[in-house]
Amino acid sequence: MTDIIQLLPDNIANQIAAGEVIQRPASAVKELLENAVDAGADEIKLIINDAGKALIQVIDNGRGMSETDARMAFERHATSKIKNIDDLFRIKTMGFRGEALASIAAVSQVELKTKRKEDDAGVYIEVENSVVKKQEPVAANTGSSIAMKNLFFNVPARRNFLKSNTAELRHIVDEFIRVAMAFPGIFFSFTSNGQELFHLEKGTLKQRIIQILGNSYSAKLVSVQEETDYLNIYGFVGKPETAKKTRGDQYFFVNNRFIKSAYLNHAVMNAFDEMIAKDSYPMYTLFIDLDPAQVDINVHPTKQEIKFEDEKIVYAFVQSAVKHALAQFSITPTLDFELDASIQHLDAVSKPLTEEKKSTASSSPLFQTFTQKHQAHFIEKKSDLQHWRDFYEKPAVLPKATEQSSASLTLHKELQPVENIMQLHLSYVLVQNEEGFLLVQQQNAHERILYERYQEAMGGKPMATQQSLFPSTIELTPSDAVLLQELLPDLKVLGYQLEPFGNNTYVIHGTPADIVQGNEKVILEKMLEQYKHFSNDIKFSSREKLLRSLAWQQAVKSGTTLTKKEMQSLIQDLFACKIPNTTPNGKPTYTVFKKDELDKMFGR
Repeated sequence: MTDIIQLLPDNIANQIAAGEVIQRPASAVKELLENAVDAGADEIKLIINDAGKALIQVIDNGRGMSETDARMAFERHATSKIKNIDDLFRIKTMGFRGEALASIAAVSQVELKTKRKEDDAGVYIEVENSVVKKQEPVAANTGSSIAMKNLFFNVPARRNFLKSNTAELRHIVDEFIRVAMAFPGIFFSFTSNGQELFHLEKGTLKQRIIQILGNSYSAKLVSVQEETDYLNIYGFVGKPETAKKTRGDQYFFVNNRFIKSAYLNHAVMNAFDEMIAKDSYPMYTLFIDLDPAQVDINVHPTKQEIKFEDEKIVYAFVQSAVKHALAQFSITPTLDFELDASIQHLDAVSKPLTEEKKSTASSSPLFQTFTQKHQAHFIEKKSDLQHWRDFYEKPAVLPKATEQSSASLTLHKELQPVENIMQLHLSYVLVQNEEGFLLVQQQNAHERILYERYQEAMGGKPMATQQSLFPSTIELTPSDAVLLQELLPDLKVLGYQLEPFGNNTYVIHGTPADIVQGNEKVILEKMLEQYKHFSNDIKFSSREKLLRSLAWQQAVKSGTTLTKKEMQSLIQDLFACKIPNTTPNGKPTYTVFKKDELDKMFGR
């Protein structure tokens, strides 16, 4: 029997190690940007070609490296940050893994040009498949330029798992923003395929937030600033009116390192309690500085998940700091803790009228008797609606959509008039027949109708486009512009004709025929927000997320008045759907109340 255990060759071991560090182009971007920050640079340029698959280059004006250090940097476990095991728990720098450049060199072709201020010449090094191919002196500016080309050229299986260029570019944008947001005193630029996506001048944190997230926040940021012996918290939160359906504009940094923490996010959400809708998310960019010994940043390979020694204290400080900031800016009322104790125990103080009690009172028949006048015309006696089973029989041909606005529904000529139909609370449509009545939730029903209409368009029947007489432009944040670029082919099938116009701007040449002219910009902006909201669910394809986003965004909302014809159209279109009983997300579209069950309720 021969021995079967053997040591792996260095290049194979490096490629395996690289799998933990360099999972996609964005991983390499993160490592290179953090190394540039650690080098003391105040100007950092990121250059990308082919979404990082062809080229990722970072140029900085930092300290640069000596010839020996430049060569050593590509060795595994090489680092300037750790000299003994205790240093591992006191790290304050960004790039410290000691694997980054070795991993990058294991899965790409790397060219490094670097020079220190005190050296007359710099050094140029080429590394491929972990092997140094060339090393020679070179004329260079102080700082470093590192370019990695043909990512995963020697690991084709890994390259095949990469997503589309637009999807990979979005990941790169995310990593770039996280580093740039943390260091507003550094100039950053980001160029993709020759087009500059970001040009971020040095400035304050507030200026950097506005540069990245858009001018809409310029007058809507609330400063957070609390200093304690244990930790310091500073940054900004958005005023309640800036809350969105997506978590996209939320950034937490611990000792200037971006982290993901559902626990701390919950602390901020609690501070905004009852100030924003339950399904909305506030904007925040918050920094926590504390002793590195109180934090374990080695619990996850990407260092984006960390563990606090006493997370309850941090939670309490974060919640308190945000609440205090909102109170200072007169957004939320402050509490007076000096009230006399006897007064506080009175029912009027200790048991105020809650929203639940208000709702119960306002929905009572007695309350409505006195407040809802002129409603008698809703009570109708006739009933020529077809039998319930007719609703479930899908017509041979799905009715085509005619002109429709965001606040109205189409009416089909082939629909027979229905007399016993009415709207309740501007949210529900009630339809009566001989066996009982049907209660339809108008927004949910319309969402199902639109979703199946869009599905049909994607299935080979593109929707008609209405050309704009006066094309409008839509300006987006760089990250949203990259996202829209990814969605353009599918949007075209759905009737949207858009063209890039440079500088994160798109020209809207045409929209679906049922979109009212003038609404197109709002529709696209809200669609992007909803798309990002769905993006957390990995089981959906990008096309599925787009269909659901547009259906949700364009569905007639609760609180909208419908005419009788629009209600008739809603009912017919709903029961022409393949799955009429739920929204794409599984919410019910209607419920049935049978007459015999109603009779039982009243002992008849």
